[in-house]
Amino acid sequence: MIMSKSMPLTERKGDEVMEYLVIKCGGSVMEQLPPSFYKNIVQLHESQSVIPVIVHGGGPLISTMMSKLGTEATFINGLRVTSAEVLDVVEMVLSGTVNKQIVRKLLQVKGQAFGMSGVDGMLLKAGPTKDATTLGYVGEVVEVNRKALDSMMNKGFIPVISPIGMDESGQRYNINGDTAASAIAKALGAKLCMISDIPGIYTELNGEKMTLKQITKKKVEDMISSGMISGGMIPKVKAAIDGLLHGIPEVVILNGLEKDSLLHFMAGLEIGTKIVLSEEGHYVY
Repeated sequence: MIMSKSMPLTERKGDEVMEYLVIKCGGSVMEQLPPSFYKNIVQLHESQSVIPVIVHGGGPLISTMMSKLGTEATFINGLRVTSAEVLDVVEMVLSGTVNKQIVRKLLQVKGQAFGMSGVDGMLLKAGPTKDATTLGYVGEVVEVNRKALDSMMNKGFIPVISPIGMDESGQRYNINGDTAASAIAKALGAKLCMISDIPGIYTELNGEKMTLKQITKKKVEDMISSGMISGGMIPKVKAAIDGLLHGIPEVVILNGLEKDSLLHFMAGLEIGTKIVLSEEGHYVY
């Protein structure tokens, strides 16, 4: 269970209503995201009505680095098996290369960004997963340090967070980026937007691939059981459902390569795949 001193979805700053938006950028899409995507984040931030927080992954770069070092990557249900040696590589790539790359891209479009790890200020207090015997140092978030997060946001920065957590003994944990993003969104009462390089969750209808506009918790579970949802999409949808069960008001999977997709989502337009708990899902034809 995640603990935090949670705040409501919106807070007031003068006469403005501030809304939090957690943006999870997947490692597979980050190299492809155009400058306009980062400009959209800055636009939302400068609107003074939205406070964006970015949580990122970096799986492909981690795997590339491991290959260079002669280490084989192993995954179980979309989660990377993490030994002590792999953990060093994960932290180096996520908190070093990837985190600072995103900060630079935001600065290049005149944004105010501050890169931090879940270890910094013990932002993400973590513990082992229930599958630690097989997954190794893969962690779960047990508490989000709102004080550390607020200190950056109150100074006008867009936090850019790498999902490495730590427990009180100093043990580090590799936290799945979607899991970390959901935990932070829960702590903030924020909307959660998961950025990918596809328009959403696919299914098949009469032998034709379709994108779901909306999908329910039950449909997600059925698609995992049937194998239609697999690999890295499993922790993504599980994190989304867990967030909805714990107060996140809205979760969507968006194509970050689609022009102004973030702006359209925040304007209330129907875009991507919205994940819900009990309403009927339907198809895009």
